[in-house]
Amino acid sequence: MSVIFARAPLRLSLGGGGTDLPSYYSEHGGFLIGGAIDKYVYMIVHTVFQRRYRMKYSEFEEVDDPKDIRHPILRETLLRHWRGQPLEIASIADVPAGTGMGSSGSYVVCLLRALAFARRMSLAPGSLAEQACEIEIDVLKEPVGKQDQYVAAHGGISAYTFNRDGSVDVEPLELDGSTLTRLRNNLLLFYTGEARSASGILKDQVDRTVGGDAGMVENLHRTKAMGLESRRLLESGDLESYAEVMHEHWENKRRRSPGMETDRVDTLYTLARRAGAIGGKLVGAGGGGFLLVYARRPEDVRQAMAAAHAPELPFDFEFNGASGSEYT
Repeated sequence: MSVIFARAPLRLSLGGGGTDLPSYYSEHGGFLIGGAIDKYVYMIVHTVFQRRYRMKYSEFEEVDDPKDIRHPILRETLLRHWRGQPLEIASIADVPAGTGMGSSGSYVVCLLRALAFARRMSLAPGSLAEQACEIEIDVLKEPVGKQDQYVAAHGGISAYTFNRDGSVDVEPLELDGSTLTRLRNNLLLFYTGEARSASGILKDQVDRTVGGDAGMVENLHRTKAMGLESRRLLESGDLESYAEVMHEHWENKRRRSPGMETDRVDTLYTLARRAGAIGGKLVGAGGGGFLLVYARRPEDVRQAMAAAHAPELPFDFEFNGASGSEYT
Protein backbone atom coordinates (compact mmCIF):
# COMPACT_ATOMS: atom_id res chain seq x y z
CA MET A 1 0.00 0.00 0.00
CA SER A 2 1.33 3.45 -0.89
CA VAL A 3 -0.01 6.75 0.43
CA ILE A 4 1.34 10.16 -0.54
CA PHE A 5 0.88 13.17 1.69
CA ALA A 6 1.38 16.65 0.22
CA ARG A 7 0.75 20.19 1.37
CA ALA A 8 1.10 23.67 -0.12
CA PRO A 9 1.01 26.94 1.84
CA LEU A 10 -1.50 29.72 1.49
CA ARG A 11 -0.26 33.28 0.98
CA LEU A 12 -0.55 36.92 1.90
CA SER A 13 -0.05 39.60 -0.71
CA LEU A 14 2.17 42.21 0.96
CA GLY A 15 2.19 44.80 -1.83
CA GLY A 16 1.51 45.08 -5.56
CA GLY A 17 -1.28 42.49 -5.73
CA GLY A 18 -3.29 42.60 -8.96
CA THR A 19 -0.35 43.30 -11.27
CA ASP A 20 0.27 39.54 -11.65
CA LEU A 21 -2.65 39.06 -14.05
CA PRO A 22 -1.66 38.45 -17.70
CA SER A 23 -4.01 41.22 -18.83
CA TYR A 24 -1.70 43.71 -17.11
CA TYR A 25 1.81 42.23 -17.03
CA SER A 26 1.78 41.18 -20.69
CA GLU A 27 1.71 44.88 -21.61
CA HIS A 28 3.34 46.63 -18.67
CA GLY A 29 5.16 44.04 -16.55
CA GLY A 30 4.00 43.31 -13.01
CA PHE A 31 5.57 43.29 -9.56
CA LEU A 32 4.43 42.25 -6.10
CA ILE A 33 5.60 41.04 -2.71
CA GLY A 34 4.11 37.74 -1.54
CA GLY A 35 4.56 35.84 1.70
CA ALA A 36 3.72 32.18 2.34
CA ILE A 37 2.15 31.44 5.72
CA ASP A 38 1.85 28.34 7.88
CA LYS A 39 -1.71 27.64 6.78
CA TYR A 40 -2.03 24.97 4.11
CA VAL A 41 -4.00 22.98 1.59
CA TYR A 42 -3.41 19.28 2.35
CA MET A 43 -3.83 16.28 0.10
CA ILE A 44 -3.67 12.52 0.61
CA VAL A 45 -3.30 10.39 -2.50
CA HIS A 46 -3.75 6.60 -2.37
CA THR A 47 -2.03 5.08 -5.39
CA VAL A 48 -2.63 1.30 -5.34
CA PHE A 49 -5.55 -1.15 -5.39
CA GLN A 50 -7.95 1.51 -6.68
CA ARG A 51 -10.54 0.30 -9.20
CA ARG A 52 -12.08 3.72 -9.77
CA TYR A 53 -11.09 7.35 -9.31
CA ARG A 54 -12.37 8.48 -5.91
CA MET A 55 -12.29 12.25 -5.25
CA LYS A 56 -13.04 13.58 -1.76
CA TYR A 57 -13.22 17.34 -1.25
CA SER A 58 -16.31 19.33 -0.22
CA GLU A 59 -18.13 16.75 -2.36
CA PHE A 60 -17.52 13.10 -3.22
CA GLU A 61 -17.02 11.73 -6.72
CA GLU A 62 -16.32 8.23 -7.98
CA VAL A 63 -15.73 7.71 -11.72
CA ASP A 64 -14.05 5.28 -14.10
CA ASP A 65 -12.44 7.92 -16.32
CA PRO A 66 -10.86 11.19 -15.10
CA LYS A 67 -12.53 13.09 -17.94
CA ASP A 68 -15.83 12.52 -16.07
CA ILE A 69 -14.66 14.23 -12.87
CA ARG A 70 -16.77 17.33 -12.16
CA HIS A 71 -14.13 19.21 -10.16
CA PRO A 72 -12.36 21.19 -12.91
CA ILE A 73 -8.90 21.37 -11.31
CA LEU A 74 -8.83 17.67 -10.45
CA ARG A 75 -10.12 16.71 -13.89
CA GLU A 76 -7.75 18.81 -15.99
CA THR A 77 -4.69 18.13 -13.83
CA LEU A 78 -5.20 14.37 -13.88
CA LEU A 79 -5.82 14.37 -17.64
CA ARG A 80 -2.50 16.16 -18.23
CA HIS A 81 -0.23 14.87 -15.47
CA TRP A 82 -1.29 11.31 -14.68
CA ARG A 83 -0.99 8.15 -16.79
CA GLY A 84 -1.13 5.52 -14.06
CA GLN A 85 -3.87 3.47 -12.41
CA PRO A 86 -6.93 5.03 -10.74
CA LEU A 87 -6.29 7.11 -7.62
CA GLU A 88 -8.08 8.06 -4.45
CA ILE A 89 -7.53 11.74 -3.60
CA ALA A 90 -8.74 13.50 -0.46
CA SER A 91 -8.16 17.16 0.34
CA ILE A 92 -8.71 19.63 3.18
CA ALA A 93 -7.50 23.14 4.03
CA ASP A 94 -6.79 25.22 7.13
CA VAL A 95 -9.09 28.06 6.01
CA PRO A 96 -12.31 28.18 3.98
CA ALA A 97 -12.22 28.75 0.23
CA GLY A 98 -13.07 32.24 -0.97
CA THR A 99 -11.17 34.04 1.80
CA GLY A 100 -8.45 35.68 -0.29
CA MET A 101 -5.41 33.56 0.49
CA GLY A 102 -4.97 31.93 -2.89
CA SER A 103 -6.46 28.57 -1.97
CA SER A 104 -7.22 27.49 -5.56
CA GLY A 105 -3.63 28.15 -6.63
CA SER A 106 -2.34 26.26 -3.58
CA TYR A 107 -4.75 23.42 -4.41
CA VAL A 108 -3.34 22.98 -7.92
CA VAL A 109 0.25 23.20 -6.65
CA CYS A 110 -0.47 20.64 -3.93
CA LEU A 111 -2.06 18.23 -6.40
CA LEU A 112 0.83 18.56 -8.85
CA ARG A 113 3.37 17.98 -6.08
CA ALA A 114 1.51 14.82 -5.01
CA LEU A 115 1.29 13.49 -8.58
CA ALA A 116 4.99 14.18 -9.12
CA PHE A 117 5.76 12.05 -6.06
CA ALA A 118 3.50 9.31 -7.39
CA ARG A 119 5.39 9.40 -10.72
CA ARG A 120 8.78 9.41 -8.93
CA MET A 121 9.59 12.77 -10.50
CA SER A 122 11.53 15.73 -9.14
CA LEU A 123 9.87 19.07 -9.88
CA ALA A 124 11.57 22.43 -9.24
CA PRO A 125 9.40 25.16 -7.66
CA GLY A 126 9.40 27.26 -10.83
CA SER A 127 8.23 24.35 -12.97
CA LEU A 128 5.62 23.41 -10.38
CA ALA A 129 4.26 26.97 -10.36
CA GLU A 130 4.15 27.21 -14.16
CA GLN A 131 2.31 23.90 -14.50
CA ALA A 132 -0.24 25.15 -11.98
CA CYS A 133 -0.61 28.46 -13.85
CA GLU A 134 -1.16 26.57 -17.10
CA ILE A 135 -4.05 24.62 -15.54
CA GLU A 136 -5.80 27.65 -14.03
CA ILE A 137 -5.04 30.36 -16.59
CA ASP A 138 -4.54 28.63 -19.95
CA VAL A 139 -6.76 25.55 -19.63
CA LEU A 140 -9.56 26.65 -17.30
CA LYS A 141 -9.45 30.31 -18.42
CA GLU A 142 -9.85 31.57 -14.87
CA PRO A 143 -9.31 35.35 -14.50
CA VAL A 144 -6.49 34.87 -12.00
CA GLY A 145 -2.85 35.89 -11.75
CA LYS A 146 0.33 33.98 -11.07
CA GLN A 147 1.16 34.97 -7.51
CA ASP A 148 -0.85 32.26 -5.74
CA GLN A 149 0.86 29.42 -7.56
CA TYR A 150 4.36 30.90 -7.28
CA VAL A 151 4.12 31.68 -3.56
CA ALA A 152 2.68 28.22 -2.83
CA ALA A 153 5.48 26.53 -4.76
CA HIS A 154 8.39 28.60 -3.39
CA GLY A 155 7.36 29.55 0.15
CA GLY A 156 9.06 32.39 2.02
CA ILE A 157 8.70 36.14 1.51
CA SER A 158 9.78 37.10 -1.99
CA ALA A 159 9.56 39.75 -4.68
CA TYR A 160 7.98 38.47 -7.88
CA THR A 161 8.57 40.24 -11.18
CA PHE A 162 6.10 39.22 -13.90
CA ASN A 163 7.75 39.86 -17.24
CA ARG A 164 5.90 40.68 -20.46
CA ASP A 165 6.90 37.35 -21.99
CA GLY A 166 5.22 35.44 -19.14
CA SER A 167 8.41 34.52 -17.30
CA VAL A 168 8.65 35.23 -13.58
CA ASP A 169 11.70 36.33 -11.58
CA VAL A 170 11.68 35.27 -7.92
CA GLU A 171 13.88 37.14 -5.43
CA PRO A 172 13.67 36.29 -1.71
CA LEU A 173 13.55 39.46 0.38
CA GLU A 174 16.59 40.17 2.53
CA LEU A 175 14.98 40.81 5.93
CA ASP A 176 17.12 40.86 9.04
CA GLY A 177 16.03 38.92 12.10
CA SER A 178 14.68 41.96 13.95
CA THR A 179 12.54 43.05 11.00
CA LEU A 180 11.10 39.57 10.52
CA THR A 181 10.27 39.29 14.23
CA ARG A 182 8.49 42.66 14.26
CA LEU A 183 6.63 41.77 11.08
CA ARG A 184 5.48 38.49 12.63
CA ASN A 185 4.39 40.19 15.86
CA ASN A 186 2.65 43.26 14.43
CA LEU A 187 0.89 41.88 11.36
CA LEU A 188 -2.52 40.54 12.37
CA LEU A 189 -5.18 38.64 10.41
CA PHE A 190 -8.89 38.83 11.22
CA TYR A 191 -11.74 36.96 9.55
CA THR A 192 -14.48 39.28 8.34
CA GLY A 193 -17.05 36.47 8.37
CA GLU A 194 -17.72 36.98 4.67
CA ALA A 195 -16.47 34.61 1.98
CA ARG A 196 -16.69 35.47 -1.70
CA SER A 197 -15.77 34.32 -5.18
CA ALA A 198 -13.02 36.51 -6.60
CA SER A 199 -13.89 35.73 -10.22
CA GLY A 200 -16.38 38.58 -10.71
CA ILE A 201 -14.05 41.24 -9.34
CA LEU A 202 -11.07 39.86 -11.23
CA LYS A 203 -13.04 39.55 -14.47
CA ASP A 204 -13.94 43.24 -14.20
CA GLN A 205 -10.25 44.06 -13.80
CA VAL A 206 -9.26 41.87 -16.75
CA ASP A 207 -11.97 43.20 -19.07
CA ARG A 208 -11.20 46.84 -18.30
CA THR A 209 -7.45 46.34 -18.54
CA VAL A 210 -7.70 44.57 -21.91
CA GLY A 211 -10.11 47.27 -23.07
CA GLY A 212 -7.57 49.98 -22.26
CA ASP A 213 -9.60 51.59 -19.48
CA ALA A 214 -7.31 54.46 -18.46
CA GLY A 215 -8.54 54.52 -14.85
CA MET A 216 -7.90 50.81 -14.32
CA VAL A 217 -4.47 50.85 -15.97
CA GLU A 218 -3.40 53.88 -13.94
CA ASN A 219 -4.66 52.22 -10.76
CA LEU A 220 -2.53 49.17 -11.49
CA HIS A 221 0.49 51.33 -12.34
CA ARG A 222 0.11 52.92 -8.91
CA THR A 223 -0.30 49.50 -7.32
CA LYS A 224 2.95 48.30 -8.89
CA ALA A 225 4.77 51.43 -7.68
CA MET A 226 3.54 50.75 -4.15
CA GLY A 227 4.74 47.16 -4.43
CA LEU A 228 8.23 48.38 -5.31
CA GLU A 229 8.13 50.89 -2.45
CA SER A 230 6.96 48.13 -0.09
CA ARG A 231 10.02 46.09 -0.96
CA ARG A 232 12.34 48.99 -0.21
CA LEU A 233 10.69 49.70 3.14
CA LEU A 234 10.57 46.06 4.22
CA GLU A 235 14.22 45.46 3.38
CA SER A 236 15.24 48.68 5.16
CA GLY A 237 13.27 47.64 8.26
CA ASP A 238 11.01 50.71 8.19
CA LEU A 239 7.84 48.81 9.04
CA GLU A 240 5.74 51.76 10.18
CA SER A 241 6.27 53.47 6.83
CA TYR A 242 5.47 50.16 5.16
CA ALA A 243 2.19 50.07 7.12
CA GLU A 244 1.34 53.57 5.87
CA VAL A 245 1.85 52.31 2.33
CA MET A 246 -0.51 49.41 3.17
CA HIS A 247 -3.20 51.97 4.00
CA GLU A 248 -2.60 53.83 0.74
CA HIS A 249 -2.61 50.48 -1.07
CA TRP A 250 -6.06 49.66 0.34
CA GLU A 251 -7.47 53.07 -0.54
CA ASN A 252 -6.18 52.61 -4.10
CA LYS A 253 -7.50 49.05 -4.27
CA ARG A 254 -10.98 50.10 -3.14
CA ARG A 255 -11.24 52.31 -6.22
CA ARG A 256 -10.34 49.51 -8.61
CA SER A 257 -13.60 47.58 -9.07
CA PRO A 258 -17.19 47.55 -7.76
CA GLY A 259 -17.73 45.22 -4.81
CA MET A 260 -14.15 45.49 -3.59
CA GLU A 261 -15.22 46.53 -0.09
CA THR A 262 -18.33 45.82 1.99
CA ASP A 263 -19.95 47.59 4.93
CA ARG A 264 -18.59 44.89 7.24
CA VAL A 265 -15.04 45.30 5.95
CA ASP A 266 -15.22 49.09 6.20
CA THR A 267 -16.50 48.88 9.77
CA LEU A 268 -13.76 46.47 10.85
CA TYR A 269 -11.01 48.49 9.21
CA THR A 270 -12.24 51.69 10.86
CA LEU A 271 -12.30 49.96 14.26
CA ALA A 272 -8.79 48.59 13.73
CA ARG A 273 -7.47 52.04 12.80
CA ARG A 274 -9.11 53.61 15.85
CA ALA A 275 -7.46 50.95 18.01
CA GLY A 276 -4.01 51.85 16.70
CA ALA A 277 -3.55 49.97 13.42
CA ILE A 278 -1.38 52.10 11.11
CA GLY A 279 -2.53 50.47 7.93
CA GLY A 280 -4.03 47.36 6.46
CA LYS A 281 -5.96 45.88 3.58
CA LEU A 282 -8.26 43.11 2.61
CA VAL A 283 -6.30 40.03 1.55
CA GLY A 284 -7.03 38.85 -1.98
CA ALA A 285 -9.22 40.34 -4.69
CA GLY A 286 -11.75 41.87 -2.29
CA GLY A 287 -15.34 41.50 -1.22
CA GLY A 288 -14.67 39.51 1.96
CA GLY A 289 -12.22 37.09 3.50
CA PHE A 290 -9.44 38.21 5.85
CA LEU A 291 -8.39 41.68 6.90
CA LEU A 292 -4.63 42.14 7.35
CA VAL A 293 -3.46 45.03 9.56
CA TYR A 294 -0.18 46.27 10.98
CA ALA A 295 -0.54 47.51 14.55
CA ARG A 296 1.79 49.37 16.91
CA ARG A 297 -0.13 47.89 19.84
CA PRO A 298 -1.41 44.48 18.69
CA GLU A 299 -3.36 43.75 21.89
CA ASP A 300 -5.48 46.89 21.50
CA VAL A 301 -6.46 45.87 17.98
CA ARG A 302 -7.15 42.30 19.07
CA GLN A 303 -9.56 43.55 21.72
CA ALA A 304 -11.37 45.79 19.23
CA MET A 305 -11.73 42.99 16.71
CA ALA A 306 -12.89 40.50 19.34
CA ALA A 307 -15.60 42.95 20.41
CA ALA A 308 -16.68 43.18 16.76
CA HIS A 309 -16.82 39.35 16.51
CA ALA A 310 -13.95 39.17 13.99
CA PRO A 311 -11.83 36.20 15.10
CA GLU A 312 -8.07 36.38 14.70
CA LEU A 313 -6.16 33.82 12.66
CA PRO A 314 -2.70 33.57 14.29
CA PHE A 315 -0.04 32.82 11.69
CA ASP A 316 3.65 32.72 10.99
CA PHE A 317 5.55 32.92 7.72
CA GLU A 318 6.77 29.63 6.30
CA PHE A 319 9.83 29.11 4.12
CA ASN A 320 9.54 25.58 2.69
CA GLY A 321 6.91 25.90 -0.02
CA ALA A 322 5.01 22.92 -1.38
CA SER A 323 6.24 19.59 -0.02
CA GLY A 324 5.33 15.94 -0.01
CA SER A 325 6.23 12.54 1.39
CA GLU A 326 5.33 8.93 0.78
CA TYR A 327 4.29 6.21 3.21
CA THR A 328 4.35 2.54 2.26
